[in-house]
Amino acid sequence: MAHSMDNNDLDQVTLSEEQNQLFEKLENSNSSVFVTGNAGTGKSLLLQYFKTYTKKNIVVVAPTGVAALNVGGQTINSLFRIPPAVITKDKQKSLKLNSTTATLLKNLDTVVIDEISMVRVDMLEAIDYLLKRARKSRLPFGGVQMVMFGDLFQLSPIVTSRELRRYFDEMYGGAYCFNADSWKALNPETIELSTIFRQTDNALISLLNAVRNGNPEQTHLDKLNERVTTEIPTKNTITLATTNQSVRNTNDQKLAALTEKEHKYNAYITGKLEASAFPTEAVLTLKKGAQIMMLKNDREKRWVNGSLGTIKSLGKNEIKVTIGSDTYSVNPEEWSKINYVYDAETKKVEEEVISTFSQFPLRLAWAITIHKSQGQTYESVIVDLEGGAFAHGQTYVALSRCTNLEGLFLKRKVAPRDIIVDSLVVNYMNQTKRFLTLD
Repeated sequence: MAHSMDNNDLDQVTLSEEQNQLFEKLENSNSSVFVTGNAGTGKSLLLQYFKTYTKKNIVVVAPTGVAALNVGGQTINSLFRIPPAVITKDKQKSLKLNSTTATLLKNLDTVVIDEISMVRVDMLEAIDYLLKRARKSRLPFGGVQMVMFGDLFQLSPIVTSRELRRYFDEMYGGAYCFNADSWKALNPETIELSTIFRQTDNALISLLNAVRNGNPEQTHLDKLNERVTTEIPTKNTITLATTNQSVRNTNDQKLAALTEKEHKYNAYITGKLEASAFPTEAVLTLKKGAQIMMLKNDREKRWVNGSLGTIKSLGKNEIKVTIGSDTYSVNPEEWSKINYVYDAETKKVEEEVISTFSQFPLRLAWAITIHKSQGQTYESVIVDLEGGAFAHGQTYVALSRCTNLEGLFLKRKVAPRDIIVDSLVVNYMNQTKRFLTLD
């Protein structure tokens, strides 16, 4: 769901009836809500709309540096000053709040968390603990309105070892946000956005639903595997692969195959920004004819975050890119890393820029990882599951990037073992079905 959006992108936005009802609910009540829905139901748009137009004092946080930059918020670790280690129950007591953070947390109306599916159980427990302390309240999350966006059927929390997995299973019954005692005490209302904007192809929608829930029938797999074909278009098609290594190999090979002169472009970085949060390469290596993906929405609406194009020419301060049938001039763009601070005079939560990253808003894109494709929409996709899918929701994320079945190409057949869905998620979502309608 990592679509970045500037405020001026929202000027012409009309929310659907269900998005509008949900915005009113978030704005006019203190209800804590888990906003979910299939891939392509407009969760990102609603989050940006709420962030831009709410009159409440809110912070928007995300579990990773890239997700935080894209949503114009802060990482959970940075806002709440939580170290990157696992926060076991006995370690919670050692979490410290400085006075600036405590003041900020005390004066919040709402905490918005994006990509909630990736937030690990101990992280949510730590947020609950710190909000209770800062607000001197025993209520879940200190009584603040919690609004969580994400799809539990997509990416899951990262658990790095078998021992950790066992710890989370024994302590909480799993590593997901909904396994947290704080989540159960909060008991957020689950609202599932149901209108799918990305796909209008009903055959693809029902196929994706079956893959999402982990129960595709043979007829679904047969229909899907008709897309294994040797006749794959070479232009404006992106390969989604399971590993960084596979993606690097594809992009390096394709770039090396171009006989044009190589150009390098250095990013300009101010402040401290960890490499894992860079929105694109610090040094972009490009050639005329290279396939690229745009990484920011254009203010003049000529392209969006995720548009594929081809390098037409490379100058010192401008790059010409052909997208569709038009060629555009692209200049460097700036991404800002922010800190939230509370201004006692205005009684408002303000954003303070602490670091910037300036670079041409694009990256090589003959291939990207399935992980990085989350939130994106493509017209033509090659899904490469060589080596097999290895994570919950991975195959669903890959297949659901595409707008129609004709634009989907498979390197090999999808087997039942490629469709990995965690039963914890299925069981949780089945239990919460009673909350899924807006009154």
